Amino acid sequence: MKRKFAAAAGVAVVATLSLAACSGSSETPAEESGPVTLTLSGWSLDTTPEFQALADAFQEENPDVTIELKGYDPAEYNTLLTADLAAGSGPDIITQKEVKFVPTFVEGGQLLDVSDVELPDGISGAASYEVDGTAYAVPYRNDSWVLFYNKALFDQAGVEHPDGSWTWDDYSEAAAALTEGIAAAGGTAKGAYLHNWQSTVQGFASAQSDTDVLTGDYEYMEPFYENVLALQGDGYQVDFNTAKANQLTYQGEFGKQNAAMLPMGTWFVATLIAQQASGDADDFEWGIAPIPQVDDSTAGLDNTPVTFGDPTGFGINAAIDDSKVQAAKDFLAFAAGEEGAQILAGIGITPALLSDSVVETYFAVDGAPADDLSKFAYSTHEVFPENPTSNKTAAIQGILNDMHTAIMSGSMPVADAITEAQERVANEVGLD
Repeated sequence: MKRKFAAAAGVAVVATLSLAACSGSSETPAEESGPVTLTLSGWSLDTTPEFQALADAFQEENPDVTIELKGYDPAEYNTLLTADLAAGSGPDIITQKEVKFVPTFVEGGQLLDVSDVELPDGISGAASYEVDGTAYAVPYRNDSWVLFYNKALFDQAGVEHPDGSWTWDDYSEAAAALTEGIAAAGGTAKGAYLHNWQSTVQGFASAQSDTDVLTGDYEYMEPFYENVLALQGDGYQVDFNTAKANQLTYQGEFGKQNAAMLPMGTWFVATLIAQQASGDADDFEWGIAPIPQVDDSTAGLDNTPVTFGDPTGFGINAAIDDSKVQAAKDFLAFAAGEEGAQILAGIGITPALLSDSVVETYFAVDGAPADDLSKFAYSTHEVFPENPTSNKTAAIQGILNDMHTAIMSGSMPVADAITEAQERVANEVGLD
């Protein structure tokens, strides 16, 4: 059965940020066990500040603990990390970049049981790291997918801004009105940009159909594909083949105002703020709205919109020296707790814990939107995992990525591509 993760938070005034140390269990605290050096894996360390920010704050509260970052190529993260673990040179704390690879690490005996690490009430994504009832990592961030929109382009086209009540039909109508309205005003921007990832269709289809990819039946994705194919066929968004051939990026398409709307994960908030500050993105007013829904039952400010997203977590290398285990568990508890959440929110990153004060900290970041709809979209949603925790997920997602490319490129009709994918999953992966 599919697990659901809910997050809902209001707004309150933030007082002083407290960085009180917290412990993951009742064992001897790290500061009493002597000097300890821990290594922590990460990626794109120059442009991904969360690792150093959490390490610095934890070290400040635990002066006998030193955390050294070990950077990996983000595109080859799991491959390179797996090689290091096999060679006995893996980091002490292993960042779980993609949930679908957690069972692989568990089956390889490479992750320590961290079920005794205490997590705060209200944290989301913890169940994604459980295998047969045992926790092998803890979530520290949990991005969800929302709708980014350019307020200036909406105004230029004379289209009303999103109000939180949109269905996918409303989204399609807005994309058409925006494209035509912008063109009439002398602009060239499209109404929307859909990035080429399979997530941009399949993630929403699974979440809003209350199912997941482990079923082996993907007919529920057909109407979602028909919608996006119609948008690109009518010219209201760049078509898949053009986006691939020109290596378009969602940061560039939205940041340079080539598209008025962008379905994307909340991680883009921090990126967009930074790019506008540096000049890599244009200076324009933007906001976020709930992702469009299938129907009115989950749309509107009186309901809880359904979306998807996977957590990012920290696990511990099973081969870690015994003298370092407690310090590592203390770090996991710190990163997942209120203190870690405040640090992440303060740099525009979405933590797994969304308390009232964390939400307020997040929107106090210079350059973040300040409107109530953006705060609602960020803090109120039901989040389904894109990648259910299973040793079959990675293989299935590979097949579904092939299906996505075949459909979006126009090389196969939707129904035929789905049938082929179902047959491949049954024959190549097998499901119970």
